Amino acid sequence: MDMNEISQNLQEAVDWLKKEFAAIRTGQASPALLDGLTIESYGTFMPLNQVASIGVEDARTLRISPWDISQIHPIEKALQESNLGVSAATDSAGVRAIFPELTAERRVQLQKLAKSKLEDARITVRGVRDEVMKQIEKLEKDGEISEDEKYDKKDEVQKKVQATNGTLEAMLASKESELAA
Repeated sequence: MDMNEISQNLQEAVDWLKKEFAAIRTGQASPALLDGLTIESYGTFMPLNQVASIGVEDARTLRISPWDISQIHPIEKALQESNLGVSAATDSAGVRAIFPELTAERRVQLQKLAKSKLEDARITVRGVRDEVMKQIEKLEKDGEISEDEKYDKKDEVQKKVQATNGTLEAMLASKESELAA
């Protein structure tokens, strides 16, 4: 049982939540919003960012410029079929993804989604903690560490978990303030 490995596992939960929060749309259009979008390209499904460049045109518009012009229609189709609520406008240079203004109802939905993602991250953190606690119990049972060492290790793990949960909560508070603006 390595404390660096535990820290790394906890950091992975934080990184995952950061990526998930980046995909939740606030009032500002961001290329990260299209990260989960895949298009059919030459008979296979590929991530959008591997077949086109994505840039910010203005606060609510992203410009998608495919490297192969024949990919414009599959990109447009993928945008229309996604649940992002965007409208697609096609021209000779590519596709514009236009995001509508956030309504109060949509903000509430996005806040619920953010809380759901936070809970998923918390579940991951609890899983890491439970696994480590079992390992510590086993080490003590096998006589590899003393009872005092067991409590010290459990204390150390719990402090790391609490710090990680604090980071996750701060991330949620930040995302909620973005959504409220």
